[in-house]
Amino acid sequence: MLAAAGADVVNTATRGGLGHTAITMTPALTIIAVVLFIGPVSGAHLNPVVSLAFALRRDFPRPRVPGYILAQTAAAMLAAATLAVFGHNGKDGMTVPGPEFTDFQAFTLEVLLTAGLVSTVLAVASGAQNLGAVSAFGIAAYIVMAGLWGPVSGASMNPIRSFGPDLITGDFSRIWIYAAGPVAGSVLAVAIARVLRGRGSQAAAEKAAQGSLPG
Repeated sequence: MLAAAGADVVNTATRGGLGHTAITMTPALTIIAVVLFIGPVSGAHLNPVVSLAFALRRDFPRPRVPGYILAQTAAAMLAAATLAVFGHNGKDGMTVPGPEFTDFQAFTLEVLLTAGLVSTVLAVASGAQNLGAVSAFGIAAYIVMAGLWGPVSGASMNPIRSFGPDLITGDFSRIWIYAAGPVAGSVLAVAIARVLRGRGSQAAAEKAAQGSLPG
């Protein structure tokens, strides 16, 4: 959230000094760094709908999901506090539908984009093609592609990413789009994975979802 929303804030503060390409690439590059850094420890979910998907696939213990979501929320609040230091610049990195698009169109796109993102995560973590550290680059590539749809909905795909900037501005009028859309997309991705790969609970996927370091 700090990287994705922060790129928007800095771009506005510098009057377009970053540009759309840099804004699109920033969260993807961050994913690569964080997955390589913390993946072996926790699975590097960073997104509650990823935690949800792994739990639904039985690759991640369901009792641990609330703790992960709490940690993700706390991190978003810390990131929001950091961005608040720079003052209110534009929409402060908020994910909102573009002026040419309706809330329903943004919601639909969030469902589809999140389904693709979670499908990618589940695929690179599957027993059939577990990619280990290389998975970070596959996920990042998808995020770059999804970022091209940013003008429609903001391409959030993450309720926590959207919650942080809303916390700065106090405007939660569109949060339903970025909560319900990604959750629905995650459930859809799990259903697709069930059709393509069968039931979850594979050793390789569990290792990817939970981290590989001894507890």
